[in-house]
Amino acid sequence: MVNDLKVEIQRLKKQRNAVILAHNYQLDEVQQMADYVGDSFYLSKMAANTDQDMIVFCGVRFMAETAKILSPQKVVLLPESDAGCPMAEMVTAEDLRTLKAEHPGVPVVCYVNSTAEVKAESDVCCTSANAIQVVAALPEDKVIFVPDENLGHYIATQLPAKKLILWKGHCATHVKVQPENVKMARAAYPGAEVLIHPECIPEVVAMADFVGSTSAIIHYAEQSSAKTFIVGTEMGVLVKLKESRPDKQFFLLHPGLICSNMKKVRLQSVYEALIHKQHEIIVEEQVASQAKQALRRMLEVG
Repeated sequence: MVNDLKVEIQRLKKQRNAVILAHNYQLDEVQQMADYVGDSFYLSKMAANTDQDMIVFCGVRFMAETAKILSPQKVVLLPESDAGCPMAEMVTAEDLRTLKAEHPGVPVVCYVNSTAEVKAESDVCCTSANAIQVVAALPEDKVIFVPDENLGHYIATQLPAKKLILWKGHCATHVKVQPENVKMARAAYPGAEVLIHPECIPEVVAMADFVGSTSAIIHYAEQSSAKTFIVGTEMGVLVKLKESRPDKQFFLLHPGLICSNMKKVRLQSVYEALIHKQHEIIVEEQVASQAKQALRRMLEVG
């Protein structure tokens, strides 16, 4: 049955001239079916440069919106229409306009985990892979950063000359990790390297051997001479790690590192999106035009 579904997806993909993009946090079966798998920054580049007529984005809504903004002439489908991101809903365009009014002239860096409307109110977007570079590239000493307070705090530690005005947003998955979890993991796996995503709270980030985006964590673990790793990000990255380095051991730092929204997409969802051309992403033209400028600036820096 699964093999039949895979064959049908491949057939429909050719028929529709479609490309399948999948985030690192997707289920194994979805990652293995995708044409490109990666973090938000990598997938943004793929969406901007694809030659196909259709993009099936296996991720959450803000990612599919980003793909549509960068490739407005393409049909962009989100296999599960209710796959959202709680962090993206923690700040609205109105919230950001109010914050900007309180700090006139201060540039806004917007984490890509945000709505199209919030991106449209921002000067430049970033992902966890290039956030430090994006903020460092701004000539101003003071920067508004939304919506992830934890990522913003990490950027501030790396760029002490910059004053970041942070919004109190967070990733509901990564904030589950507490310092005690790191202590317990180190005790259980002595000598293992601890790899942490900067969406975790500052106290946890400070305990890491390595801090980075999902792609950076994967690359570090693949290249490191260490043989055992404690992974402090969503469990989906283990798919790539176990596949590329079967000679190494990988353990999830916290059992709650599972994004339920990312896990909504199934092969059946991808098939139904392709066959019915359903759950198409539409972004209002003026919003898309303004948001595209912020995303383009991100790609130029990164």
